Amino acid sequence: MKREIIKTLDGSTTIHLQEWDECYHSKHGAIQEAKHVFIKNGLSLFDNNPVSILEIGFGTGLNAFITFLESVYKKQPIDYVGVEAYPVEAKEVLEMNYVSELEADQYKGVFEKMHESEWNQKIEISSDFSLTKRKQFFDEIDDFEIFDLIYFDAFGYRVQPELWSTEIFQKMYNSLKPNGVLVTYAARGVVKRSMIEVGFTVEKLAGPPGKREMFRGFKKV
Repeated sequence: MKREIIKTLDGSTTIHLQEWDECYHSKHGAIQEAKHVFIKNGLSLFDNNPVSILEIGFGTGLNAFITFLESVYKKQPIDYVGVEAYPVEAKEVLEMNYVSELEADQYKGVFEKMHESEWNQKIEISSDFSLTKRKQFFDEIDDFEIFDLIYFDAFGYRVQPELWSTEIFQKMYNSLKPNGVLVTYAARGVVKRSMIEVGFTVEKLAGPPGKREMFRGFKKV
């Protein structure tokens, strides 16, 4: 599948899959989307407490890097697990401009380390941030009550509806600790129904730039 690096409307880059006309991040702003969906409406709920995060779709590492920066600024301990079936190639990573766009030049080495580190091994990125990249298909996830927060950032329902199935969301629900949270950029009715079916309490929130709405689900006990 042909891939190209494109610049999104906030100046940050993403990968565009031409055959699907699908991007790894929003064309309206990759960084804006990540901050709005996953930080503002996800990580911020945890009030700087230690948090374990599962990311569905590690991709370009943008969500992980922004979360690392939050851990630095807030001195918040974070244990981060990113699942990816098809890792981004090194040459593509080098074309991502996240470090400069986030004005985080002093952490350029961290972004590179996130991509250069071994898969399926826990790496200490800093005293407050650990990273485990798991090369794994989403339907193989079998964690049980491990995570406080899930960043659900799979490719869209339009191109991969199987990633938004009841079966996948059941695995997400099982992976969360009691009172855990799942956030996603998605806002389709079929996604909401699948989330509710497996037990999530779902709320609709204002979406990031270019998208009217998004979902957040709670594992209430």
